[in-house]
Amino acid sequence: MAMVGLFWIAEGDVYVGAKPSGSAFGVRLAPEGVVALGDGQSGLHLWEDVRALTVADVPVKSLARQVGVVKDLALETVRELALPMGHGRVAEAPAMMTVRVESADGDHELAAYAAAAVGYSPAEADLSRALLSRLTQGAATMATTLAAMAEWGRTWEGGSPRRAEREELLRRWVG
Repeated sequence: MAMVGLFWIAEGDVYVGAKPSGSAFGVRLAPEGVVALGDGQSGLHLWEDVRALTVADVPVKSLARQVGVVKDLALETVRELALPMGHGRVAEAPAMMTVRVESADGDHELAAYAAAAVGYSPAEADLSRALLSRLTQGAATMATTLAAMAEWGRTWEGGSPRRAEREELLRRWVG
């Protein structure tokens, strides 16, 4: 499993944002179409009907966001040490992104959790948006691009690649 831009690639499956677990929200890019996952948004939008695919509310990495994450982690550690039996506070959920699917039957907004705790680099966010646009440029383009992403996921071993390699992969997939 690895994060590359806004995508979470687990073996041969490609997700926008984090791979969902249980009934959590998520969006999978399957060979047949865009699959909405989670409570209240299940469904399939066939590629042949998808006119545009965009993502809004992308958390972009910034110094303030990084400092905030470190501060929250430090406070949580202090709470755990001071109150080892638990303090009743539930951990905050990751940032939520909106995946917009424009299709022949209307516009749909799907929710997906961001996989990057401190946000995505501006370059990765831009390249990922370009890649999503590329997926809507026709069946052959979508099939070869999605197949390349899935194949990379099946052969990749280890965690997420470093930022420079992630950006290079996105550039290659964008074409």
